[in-house]
Amino acid sequence: MKRRTQPKPEDRPQNTPAKTPAGVAGSAPPGTGESAAPLLAPFLNEVYSRLYQRYGPQGWWPGEGPLDVVIGAILTQAAAWTNVETAMASLTKAGCRSLQAIHRLPVDDLASIIRSSGYFNAKARKLKAFASHVVNRYGGDLSAFLDQEQEPLREELLSIYGIGPETADDIILYAAGKPSFVIDSYTRRIVKRLGVLVQEKGDGYGAFQALFHDNLPHDAPLFNEYHALLDRHAKEACAKTPRCEGCCLKDICATGRSSEGS
Repeated sequence: MKRRTQPKPEDRPQNTPAKTPAGVAGSAPPGTGESAAPLLAPFLNEVYSRLYQRYGPQGWWPGEGPLDVVIGAILTQAAAWTNVETAMASLTKAGCRSLQAIHRLPVDDLASIIRSSGYFNAKARKLKAFASHVVNRYGGDLSAFLDQEQEPLREELLSIYGIGPETADDIILYAAGKPSFVIDSYTRRIVKRLGVLVQEKGDGYGAFQALFHDNLPHDAPLFNEYHALLDRHAKEACAKTPRCEGCCLKDICATGRSSEGS
């Protein structure tokens, strides 16, 4: 699958955060209290700058276009991407890599095709629900569905069976190209280890998302790259058991700094 390329630092939009001003790097991670809030923007900028310098552009989302993003966003729930790629290849081989084909296909047959993605019965129902929604309301025109304003689009996505906040934001950001920051388990893990205090309510999704929405420009390429870099960092360094030695964020991370004395 091809990967979408992202702009280099010098090609990013003018409102994309630059490197953090001197004096922020190396300081204790700011919280979200009123007195600390003004420091969050430069801190998040510094995190982004360091991750970009370490890993470079990630080129997300893997796939050939918006439909691949939608299918992938549903299939990747609780699944490794390699298994998703196998399932998507099976959809292509079966001639079912379109909303119309998924809509027509019996759910049991669809489940058999995407078996490699895991939880295939539930995911087949979710794919069918999404395909039926777009076919019945938009005549199968995915572009017409995605071209809505961001808030109505998100509300409509969340009304579809099997689409939760993370999947909805995947689709909004990577398929529709609108600035909605995606929060996943990797992002939560890194934010917490950095020492940033997030006032969680319910599952905390909205609070974590507000951290980025309130302190960064609402820019889709920036959100795209930032989220991808966080995922890369979680796999390379900030794993379930953190590998702090050599981490590019160690001196501005609460967990990294505490590891020096262990």
